Amino acid sequence: MAAVPATFLASPRSRSGNRLMALDRRVFDAVAAQHWPGADALLPRLSRAANHGRLWFGVAAALAATRRPRARRAAVRGVASLALASATINTLGKRTVRRARPVLDTVPMVRRLKRQPITTSFPSGHAASAAAFAAGVALESPRLGAAVAPLAGAVALSRVYTGVHFPSDVLVGAALGAGAAFAVRGLVPTRDQLPPPGRPRAEAPALPGGRGLVVVVNSGARTSGRVHDLLDALPHAEVVTCAPDDLPDELEKAAARARALGVCGGDGTVNAAAAAALRHGVPLAVLPGGTLNHFAYDLGVEEAGDLARAVETGDAIAVDVGRFRSAAGEGHFLNTFSLGVHPELVRERERWSHRIGGWPAGVLAAARVLRSDQQPLHAEIGGSRRPLWLLFAGNCLYNRLGPTPARRFDLADGLLDVRVVHGGRKPGARLLAAALTAPVERSPVQTAVRPSRLRLSGLAPGTKVAHDGELSDAEGDLVLDKLPEALTVYRPQQPS
Repeated sequence: MAAVPATFLASPRSRSGNRLMALDRRVFDAVAAQHWPGADALLPRLSRAANHGRLWFGVAAALAATRRPRARRAAVRGVASLALASATINTLGKRTVRRARPVLDTVPMVRRLKRQPITTSFPSGHAASAAAFAAGVALESPRLGAAVAPLAGAVALSRVYTGVHFPSDVLVGAALGAGAAFAVRGLVPTRDQLPPPGRPRAEAPALPGGRGLVVVVNSGARTSGRVHDLLDALPHAEVVTCAPDDLPDELEKAAARARALGVCGGDGTVNAAAAAALRHGVPLAVLPGGTLNHFAYDLGVEEAGDLARAVETGDAIAVDVGRFRSAAGEGHFLNTFSLGVHPELVRERERWSHRIGGWPAGVLAAARVLRSDQQPLHAEIGGSRRPLWLLFAGNCLYNRLGPTPARRFDLADGLLDVRVVHGGRKPGARLLAAALTAPVERSPVQTAVRPSRLRLSGLAPGTKVAHDGELSDAEGDLVLDKLPEALTVYRPQQPS
């Protein structure tokens, strides 16, 4: 009987695999034969720079340093995608397919890495990390993603050019990295996937070039770059820069003569501007210039360009304003009102923020307050007197989608988002449990209700309350309620 050639004994899958491996090798040899100008010096260095993700952590730090909200979110999403891709490659990918590294005979010595990798070749971890970071950034900001993509592509190419991976290793690694970025987006949606914030539309004057807009700037905030961007977009707008102590007077003067009142600063500054806009019946234009900027971001205004488009076209919405009243006086809040340990935390944060910065001061303040011997606050709610560590009231409902930060999608729902952390032993444990669990109608730790009006009685004189990061006193009976759709605010129809 005649012998059967070995090729006919091999399975179709085996023959297909052999052809793919042969193609892989031919492409590898073709790349090795190429000599691109400058590549022999650049690509090996770039490949080494990407070891352990160092290159991408540096890019993420550079994006975060811009202090642009979208750039910061893009950096965080890119790093999260990289972490997931790396974990997947190192725990599953390389242990599943144990492919040997390419033979370096055809690769010139000048290109070879000084330290050759000892792990298996398939898939490429460098390509996965590069693609994951670039895709993660692009999902949050296509413009930044387009800037990062060439660098990611160069890192992926360098792995073949230096001879440490076959082309298929790089292609599969890049596909896995991109998949990791989309998986992260499935867990934590980008802002483009979330419902548009705010309703309903309101009448506001269109101000071409910003003519008739007076913007009051808090000199205590880091706002110079944002104001410069706004003036580039709205050259006819008037800008008034003042010290924090002069802010109330300047806001009143600006609101009295402007067709629209603009403000650049933190949430406390925006709160003061909203009060002036309400008194004078003019629309408010908010340019974020503080640390948190909750109200501006919930509106969908992150950059000067967002606000400029809305002002020029007259796009605006009507929003609710929260109000609190007691024997010590009254005030308003656009974001949150609280009493209990939170006002003390705000006081400690303000004490340290000028020395060490806003975020470190917040962490230090939380640690000091939770370690203190502070006693729970006692107040009468719903006819019964109760001890409580914290009462939080949000202006409209705050949403939380999985692990994403809380934000509001409707700024005119007529409701207060009230959460109470009950008093008892170990306040730190109770506050931590309340922060990590979803608010429910009744639990041993916290209570959540959604009224349009709330009344508390029996507050001691000098009780501190916090509203939009500012401190005030309250005593006796305290009433929280809403001014429905009382304030007109500029908001772009399509935030960038």
